[in-house]
Amino acid sequence: MSKPIEVRNPRTGKYDYVIIPPPPKLLAQQCNRLRRSQNLWLQLGVQGRIEILLTWKRAILSVRDKLIDALVADTGRLSISILEVDLFLASIDRWCGLAPTLLQVTEKGTSIPFIQVQQSVAPYQLVGAITPWNFPLLLSTIDAIPALLAGCAVIVKPSEITPRFVAPLMSAVNSVPRLRDVLTFIEGARETGVELIENVDLVCFTGGVATGQLVAEAAARRFIPAFLELSGKDPAIVLRSANIDLATSAILWGAVMNSGQSCLSIERIYVAESIFEQFVKNLVAKAEALQLAYPKVEDGELGPIIAQKQAVVIDEHLRDAIEKGAVVHCGGEVEQLGGGWWCNPTVLTQVDHSMKVMSEETFGPIMPIMPFSSVRDAIVLANDSMYGLSAAVFAGTEAEALEVAQYIEAGAISINDAALTGIMHEAEENSFKFSGLGGSRMGSASIKRFLRQKAYLIKTQSIPDPWWF
Repeated sequence: MSKPIEVRNPRTGKYDYVIIPPPPKLLAQQCNRLRRSQNLWLQLGVQGRIEILLTWKRAILSVRDKLIDALVADTGRLSISILEVDLFLASIDRWCGLAPTLLQVTEKGTSIPFIQVQQSVAPYQLVGAITPWNFPLLLSTIDAIPALLAGCAVIVKPSEITPRFVAPLMSAVNSVPRLRDVLTFIEGARETGVELIENVDLVCFTGGVATGQLVAEAAARRFIPAFLELSGKDPAIVLRSANIDLATSAILWGAVMNSGQSCLSIERIYVAESIFEQFVKNLVAKAEALQLAYPKVEDGELGPIIAQKQAVVIDEHLRDAIEKGAVVHCGGEVEQLGGGWWCNPTVLTQVDHSMKVMSEETFGPIMPIMPFSSVRDAIVLANDSMYGLSAAVFAGTEAEALEVAQYIEAGAISINDAALTGIMHEAEENSFKFSGLGGSRMGSASIKRFLRQKAYLIKTQSIPDPWWF
């Protein structure tokens, strides 16, 4: 019997939920069951799989309120939990619309007149996904949905910090027998993730760099693909021609949405010297207008810090910056309210890259701002990072912003907006540097990660080949 894991409530600080990880033998049996069912799932064809996923969507709608309640208990925030469920449901519709075109068999001629090529695909049998706590539902399904449509069976291990949503979600899965045979969610911590990698044919991991490197090494030993979505330290560059009101509103949302607990949050801001003071003034005024969602979850815009260990990191980054001379304009501390950990939107100036808040992932509602004298300096500062997930550029025209964006070492760059990849998932992008590894998770190409290409080279005429003996 595996040892139970107690789960902390981020609003109260109490350990009020328990999960029991599957023993290694049971996990292996679950994986074998899913793998045995995968061939029948593939034989349904893409249209059959679409019908089953749409049936699942209807089942999810019947438990939507329970799913939202579970996410609120997991994360301590309300509006983002509602948004998370809606984005999840929309992703089922989007992928069901895209899959028939993306998965069709194609034929084409070749440079040899009597040889034709028929292209096909073969899905990996069993996809394993290991997912984080900041968007528990969305990040647990963002890979699962295209993988299922591709014809794979899928097993997901969400974070042990936010597991409550699994029960209502699995009730919807279990109500659709054909889906239940090829999709399951398991509960557990690091040890369960390690065992999972030993039993799947492809792994998708979302989380920190250090753990991602261990996942990549484990997958390499088994010679299976690993797709890694890791940390970020996203910069925003605000040129002197930018609309300050628009830029401050966009950056504020991009920096503190979900209390900054997102890999695509804006965590560094570089502003042209000529507009620096006005930018800071506007941003501070808007940041101070936001409220914590306390004592009731409906009270404000910012939820608690979900993971207690992250509260320690945020506090450490703030203390390091202040000790090194940073100036706090609003916020500036991690505080405990009702047993939970909270942080008001924080604007810092007099910062530099010697500070952790400018170089390490903070994962909190912290907005450090540096002035720059030339666009070249801004680009150098933006690229001075081990990360390259996403970024933002603000300028008076799209052309001016795009001219700067092309030199930024990041996979997705929002132009005159911020953190757009958190809302729209159509664009294809690769993570740069230590922010990830593997094909694009976004856009229509992401389904191809779960498919191996097969080619049938067909001789169409009964004639001798000219190259034969």
